[in-house]
Amino acid sequence: MLNNSGASFLWPLTTIYLHNYLHESLTLSGLVLLGMSLMMIVGDSVGGYLFDHWKPYQTGVLSAALATLAVVALIFWHGWPIYGILLLVVGFGDGVNMTILNSLATWVKSTSTRHVFNMLYVSMNIGVVIGTLIVGYAIKFGITTVFIIAAVCYAALTLVVALHFNVKPQTQTNRSTSQYKDTKSNVTSKRSRPTVLITLILVLLLAINLAYSQWESVISVHMTNLGIPVLNYSLLWTLNGVIIVLLQPVITRWSERFKIENVIVVGITLFAASFFMLIFARTYAMFVVTMIVLTFGEMIGHPALPAWIAVKAPASEAGRYQGFANMAIAFGRALGPLFGGFMLDYATFPVLFMAVGGVQMIALVAVYWRAHSERVKQQAKISK
Repeated sequence: MLNNSGASFLWPLTTIYLHNYLHESLTLSGLVLLGMSLMMIVGDSVGGYLFDHWKPYQTGVLSAALATLAVVALIFWHGWPIYGILLLVVGFGDGVNMTILNSLATWVKSTSTRHVFNMLYVSMNIGVVIGTLIVGYAIKFGITTVFIIAAVCYAALTLVVALHFNVKPQTQTNRSTSQYKDTKSNVTSKRSRPTVLITLILVLLLAINLAYSQWESVISVHMTNLGIPVLNYSLLWTLNGVIIVLLQPVITRWSERFKIENVIVVGITLFAASFFMLIFARTYAMFVVTMIVLTFGEMIGHPALPAWIAVKAPASEAGRYQGFANMAIAFGRALGPLFGGFMLDYATFPVLFMAVGGVQMIALVAVYWRAHSERVKQQAKISK
């Protein structure tokens, strides 16, 4: 929650601050956001490697402290190009830190892996709601005030990590959820190759985040073209966050009654359907309905994907595989605005929405088919 609260004081303002305050081009703003996403991807990879091969606690403290120092520096130096450079450092620190946090989550034994990742998902969205709500008021007091509040969030994050995450590695060969047990109990020092199922899950993660980033970029332009005020667009994100914070615990209890692949099918189908609904959206009421459908799909399907990877990954490489998951998410978020801009240069908004919805459904069908195939083979072996 603290990590996402701090980050939510930074990324929503990047384009506005660079363009309106520093008078740089929108293209440069896009490149800075792309660079931040790419540095998060590098951080995800480094974090996964250090979790498995070095010391998770020290890595977590150092990465949180690095991001904190960069945000503190922004209080004093926020001109161009130092602003862009410090954002790259924050992106790297966040990438390492989130991979460490997700990897530590796989150690929890008191409840199912799915429940842990659902609670992480709620916490991250509470952070986004807090950050995006406060930043609109804080900016009235100047950009320095925004960076001070962000620095407080990151400093609190570093303190929490330093005080509470110095835990000993636990044997994970009995790791399980309500439906699955980890079958890879023979821990080896050799690095494994991701299975076909895990690879397809990663592709699905990339596809849904590529689609999700359209809401953060081109859909605001689409709505203003239809005569809908920017304020109404921002209120949709408040609606998204409030629904998640209030209903995610209920969705979590409901979803844990079913097989994880069935939960993912329901969630991602709803999520993809919301983009097909955008093809016909012309009024603000329709955009509200579409956001509600998207949010329910997001709540049901998104947290289950990294949880499924945690269950299917080798126990000795939890950090590496959570790094893969975060990298897929970051790649989708990084490629999304570029994909949307490219599509709109040569096509229309309906074609873009159809394309991202279709890509998600193709990836989902591939994941479900592979999971069903593996379960049939496993049952055949048991029957023999």
